[in-house]
Parts: sequence; C-alpha cells; structure tokens
Amino acid sequence: MEQPAGYLQIALYENGEDEDLGVAKVQLPDINFPTVNVSGSGMMGSMEVPLIGMVDNMTTTIDFLSPTHSAVRLMSPKKHTLDLRVVEEYWDTVAAEENTWADKYSMLVRPKAIKGGTVAPMSNPDASGEYVVYYYAAYRNGKQLWEIDKRNMKCVIDGVDYMEKVRKALGK
Repeated sequence: MEQPAGYLQIALYENGEDEDLGVAKVQLPDINFPTVNVSGSGMMGSMEVPLIGMVDNMTTTIDFLSPTHSAVRLMSPKKHTLDLRVVEEYWDTVAAEENTWADKYSMLVRPKAIKGGTVAPMSNPDASGEYVVYYYAAYRNGKQLWEIDKRNMKCVIDGVDYMEKVRKALGK
C-alpha cells in the first residue's frame, strides 16, 4: 500500500516546459460543487443536492519571492497556460521502501488580483497573484486523476465524464 509522505520539489512553467517561472509556491484551486435546496411533498423538510458535474468558480494563488519578471508577466490581462510539476514522496508499506510519484497540475488562468507584498528590512519578500481558473487537470505518473474544463462543459473524475450526457442532450 502506498502512503503519501510529502512534496520534495516543484517547478512551475508557462506554455508547457518552455518558460520556467522560477521560485514559487502554489495554492491549488478548491473544487466546489454547487448545490440546490429541494423541498416539497413527500419529503421531510429540505434537502441539499449537489448538481452533478457542475463546478463553482475556481481560483489559484501563486506566491513569488518578489515581483520577479515571471510574476510581472503573469499580471498580463490575458489567459496563461500553467503546468505545475511536482515530485511527491510516498512510502510503500508492503515493501517498506520510499519512492516518488510524478504529479502534474495543468491550469488555464487569468489574473484576478496582484499583491506587491510587504517591503521591510531583514524580511522575505512576499509578492503574490490570484488567478481565475477556467481549466484544471491533475495527473499522477501520467494517469489523469481529474479534468475540469468550464468553457467546454467537462467534468472528468477518475475517467468518468459527468457532463457527457448534458453535452449530448444539448446537441454538443
């Protein structure tokens, strides 16, 4: 059995592996499913129902050490294609050995807010940016874990596209 241990290292790229964005820390987007409240005859009160395949707005935050060229470039009011490569260590409890996974997170983002950070003597700089996420996919060792594509109505989780029937019903 494989037990996650921790992240060893990350690399953040824009436009594939062409442009390394340098030293950064990334807060991955939360995935929240919108709900509706259902009530009526035959029910005991109301019931919250998550809507299948629908996903609320997503954001990601990237912390840079300072307003580097990479941080400034991501301020451009346009879409940015980001790949976050992660080396994650895990413990194989059966073999009693450690090993690593190659994780990847892909996002299509646009800047929402930029924070220049605090400037003070003998302190670390803390510039950051918040970005709206339109596309978000995760992979472990090349296998897709999920893909959320808000513009193309896709919500694929563990190989199942929960919006396929909706697209088909709409003639897409």
